[in-house]
Amino acid sequence: MDKVLVSSCLLGQPVRYDGKTHTLRHPLISQLIAQQRVVSFCPEVAGGLPIPREPAEIVESRIVTNNGVDVSAEFARGAKLALAQCQVNNIRFALLKESSPSCGRNTIYDGTHSGRKVTGMGWTAQLLEQNGIRVFSEEQLPVLNKVLG
Repeated sequence: MDKVLVSSCLLGQPVRYDGKTHTLRHPLISQLIAQQRVVSFCPEVAGGLPIPREPAEIVESRIVTNNGVDVSAEFARGAKLALAQCQVNNIRFALLKESSPSCGRNTIYDGTHSGRKVTGMGWTAQLLEQNGIRVFSEEQLPVLNKVLG
């Protein structure tokens, strides 16, 4: 059975920029956990960023905090580590937190730190997809369930 890389915040771990969780309660998640098919991962923490941390958004080709600090290196490192985790565990599917500059699958914040979202992908989601790993957001659980069979 396929394992799934899952954003740690969706699994109840307080790793978000604000030190909180975004726990996803859904039968599919419970089933995957019970079957030991979940590999929990937070690319931002893995990349070396602290908890809590300043919110960051993609601005052109960089990721910048709301105070103007460039954290691109940490985000890039986290994305590469997520890919390595998938490769080591033969993971072909990921369930990532929508709108995150790392994990956003369909939307990200627009880079102005004003709360507006635009169509786009976070750096980890993009790297995984480029390497053949299908990425889903928490808004796409029925589709993920279907492909997992």
